[in-house]
Amino acid sequence: MDEASKSGRDAASLLTASEDYFHDMDGGVALGADEIKGRNMWLVWTGGNDRFWDGMTASTFGAFDLLKVVTSHPGQKFGRESRWNYLGLVNEPCFEKPTGGDPQRFHLWLDVRKDGPGCGPDPFADEIKYPGIRIGARGKTVPVGSFYGYPTGIVGLRLFPNPAFDEAAAQKWDAERYYNDPSYYNSKDLVRPYRVGMACGFCHVGPSPTHPPADAAHPAWADLNSTVGAQYMWVDRLFIPDANPTNFMFQLVHTYRPGAMDTSLVSTDNINNPRTMNAIYSLGARLGVGHRWGKEQLEGGERDNKQFNDFVASGPLTQFYQKPDTVWTPHILKDGSDSVGALGALNRVYLNIGLFSEEWLLHFNAVVGGQPISPIEIAVAEKNSSYWQATEAGTPAMAAFLLKAGVPDHLKDAPGGTKYLTTDAAVIDRGKTVFAETCARCHSSKAPQPAEGLDPAGCAGPGYLDCWKRYWSWTKTTGYKQQMNAIVHATDFLDGNYLSTDVRVPVTLLRTNACSPLATNAVAGNIWDNFSSHSYKSLPSVGTVTLRDPVTGERRPYAMPAGGRGYTRPPSLISLWSTAPFLLNNSVGPFDQDPSVDARLRVFQASIGEMLWPETRERDKVLGDKGVGLIDRTTARSWVTIPVGYVPEVLHPLQSTAHRLAPGLVDKDGDITIGPIPAGIPVNLLSNIQPLSESDDPVEQANHATQLVNLLAGLQTDLVTMPPDATDEQLRQKFANQVPTLMALSKCRDFEVNRGHYFGTAAFNDTAALSDDEKAFGPEQPLSDKDKLALIEFLKTF
Repeated sequence: MDEASKSGRDAASLLTASEDYFHDMDGGVALGADEIKGRNMWLVWTGGNDRFWDGMTASTFGAFDLLKVVTSHPGQKFGRESRWNYLGLVNEPCFEKPTGGDPQRFHLWLDVRKDGPGCGPDPFADEIKYPGIRIGARGKTVPVGSFYGYPTGIVGLRLFPNPAFDEAAAQKWDAERYYNDPSYYNSKDLVRPYRVGMACGFCHVGPSPTHPPADAAHPAWADLNSTVGAQYMWVDRLFIPDANPTNFMFQLVHTYRPGAMDTSLVSTDNINNPRTMNAIYSLGARLGVGHRWGKEQLEGGERDNKQFNDFVASGPLTQFYQKPDTVWTPHILKDGSDSVGALGALNRVYLNIGLFSEEWLLHFNAVVGGQPISPIEIAVAEKNSSYWQATEAGTPAMAAFLLKAGVPDHLKDAPGGTKYLTTDAAVIDRGKTVFAETCARCHSSKAPQPAEGLDPAGCAGPGYLDCWKRYWSWTKTTGYKQQMNAIVHATDFLDGNYLSTDVRVPVTLLRTNACSPLATNAVAGNIWDNFSSHSYKSLPSVGTVTLRDPVTGERRPYAMPAGGRGYTRPPSLISLWSTAPFLLNNSVGPFDQDPSVDARLRVFQASIGEMLWPETRERDKVLGDKGVGLIDRTTARSWVTIPVGYVPEVLHPLQSTAHRLAPGLVDKDGDITIGPIPAGIPVNLLSNIQPLSESDDPVEQANHATQLVNLLAGLQTDLVTMPPDATDEQLRQKFANQVPTLMALSKCRDFEVNRGHYFGTAAFNDTAALSDDEKAFGPEQPLSDKDKLALIEFLKTF
C-alpha cells in the first residue's frame, strides 16, 4: 500500500484544491470551478511522489538531489538568482533569495516568501484544510504539513516533511556538512529533513510567448503559461548539478538538449532517448483528431483505464469510448504508445513521476535496469493506492482546464510580433499552396475525407502499415492536392486546427533517429502494458531502416521490430514560431535562454532554415566529411563512479584489498570507478547496452549473457591496463576492439541525432543507399528556395 493508504487516508480525504490562486496565469483566462481545480492539480498535486524523488537520490548515487535544487547555498553553482540561466527552472513569484540558513527549517537555504500586494499565503500549504499524511516522524520531529506540501520557490516543486527524519536522523543532521562535505552528503544513509515532490507543472510551465517576462529570473504570474512546456530546462544540469564532465552520468544526460529529457530514464528501457517537453495546445481539436484517426482496441488490463464516460453521462466527451473495448484517443507520447484514452494518458504521467512508487519500483531496477521488467497493473493501484484513486478522480477536472487554457500563442498577439509578419499577400498565398501540397497530410487536422481503404483510422493493428502506404500515395494525387488547397486557403483554416493528424508515421518515411520509435516501455509485458492498446501492441514492423556505423560511417541495414515499435506521431505546428529548436529531440537549430519574442524569432528562423535546408545541419566532428549527421560524443575523459557511501556493505571489507590490487578500479577512499572512458566516444555506444535478452529462448539468453560478460571484462581489462599517461586516441583504439560487441548488444544502433524529416528537400530523394522500405515512399518534387521562404512566412502565422 502507499503511504496514504497505510495511514488510513482514503481518496475522498485528499481534496482537489479549489482556490483560484493562479488566476493571473495563462493570459488571465476565465475558468470555472472545475477548471480551477484542474489547474491546481496540474500545478501543485504531487500524489505522494516526494517518497520517490527522495529515493532517486540513492538510485543516482547522490548525483540527483532535488532538495539541493530548491536551495540557494552560496557554495552551489546555482541559486534563486541564477536558477533560470543555469537550470532553466521557473522561479515562483512572491519569493526572494535567502541570506542564510533558516533555523526554523533545519538551517537550509530555502527561498523566503515575500509580503506585499499579490503575495498572500500559499493556500495549498494549509495543513488544516489539506492535512498531510501522518506517518513516521511527521507530527513528532517534523510537522505533518499539508498533502500539497509547502511552496519551494520553484513552480512545480513542493516541499514535504520527511517521515524518516526521526530523532536519530535529527541528531545526525548538519546543514553545513550537507552542502560542503561529500563524505556526508554522499552517504546513502543520510536522511534529509524534507522530501521534494514534483507536479506536472514542473515540466510544463514556462514563460508566455505572448506575454514574456521582462526578467525571466523574476517573472510575475501573468508572465507564465501552464502548458507551453519547459522549453528552457537544462535537464543535464538538473540531474548532475555539479556539471562535472569527468562523470559519465553527466556525459549521458549532457545529450539532453535544453527542453528535452528521457522520460524513460527511471523505468529504463536501456535506450538513451531524450525527447522534447512539448506544449499542450488546442486539446479540444486534438480530441477531434483522436475521434477521426485514433480508433483503438483494448484488451485485459488496458480496459481498467478510466474513460470520460465514467464521469459524464451525456455530451461530446462520451463519444470517445464504446464498451467494452473500443476507444478513440489522441496520441500524446511521441511514439503513439499511450493509446487507451485521454484520461489514461494523464493518469499514467503521475505514475511516471513517482506516484505509488511503493508498487511501481517493484517492477524494474530504477535508472540502471538489469532486471526483467513487468507491468504495473491499474487494478493493483485501484486497490492499494489512495493517491492513485484521488488522481483518477481529479484528472477530468485537469482535462477541462487543459481544454480551456491551452490556446494557441499567435505571433501577431506578441509584443512587437507583427514586425516579423509579411504583409505580402502573394507570398502568404504561395506559402499556403506549398503547405497544402507538402505538409498538410501530416500537419493538419482539417483534411479531405479519404475513400474507404485509404484512411489509417480504419486500419489500427496488423494492417496499419499497408493502410498508411495507401494513404500516402493518395496524398500525392492531383485530386488530394486540389481538395487540400481549398481547405488551406479557406479563411477559417487555422480556426480549431490542431495542425497535426496525430497518427503514427513509419520511421522508414520520416528517417529521423530511430531510438524514440524503438522505445519498449509500452510493448506487451513491459512497464506501461496497461496504458497501451492492443492495437498498438499488434502494429506490424515498418521494415528495414538504414543506419550509420559510429566508427566507420558506413551504412548498415537494421530490421525494425514489430509489436508497436517503429512509428512516430507528427507534432502539432501550433505556435511553431515560439517552439524552436526542432525535431523530437531539439537537435535542429540553436538554443537561446532568452524567452523574449525577438530571441524566439531568431531561433525559429535559424531552426526552420536547417529543417528546410538539411545540408546546413551540424555534422559529426569525426565522420562529418562522410555525410554523417551529429553524433553525441563524450566531451571529456570520464568515469562511472560509485561513491563509497553507495557501495554494498558486504564489499566494504574487501575495498582496501581491491585498492591495492586494482587502484584504477577502487580508490583510496573506497569509491569504485570504471574507466577511463576517452573523449570522443559515442555516448550511446555505452548507454544503449541491453543488459537482458528480450528472447524467450534459453540458448539466446545464455549467448546474450556471455556476450555481456565478455564485453565488461574486455573493456575493464583494456582500460585498467592502459598506462596512466595514455592519450584519448590510445584509449579510443582500445574501445574500437569492443565496438562489434557493443553494437551487437545495443538496443538502438542509431547514433545520428539530427537526421530526417527531409520533406520538400532534395535530400528526400537521395535514396540510392537506402533500403527498399525507405525508397518506397519517394520520390517527390523538392521545393524551390522561393517556395521554402514563402512556406516559412505562412508558418509564422500559426
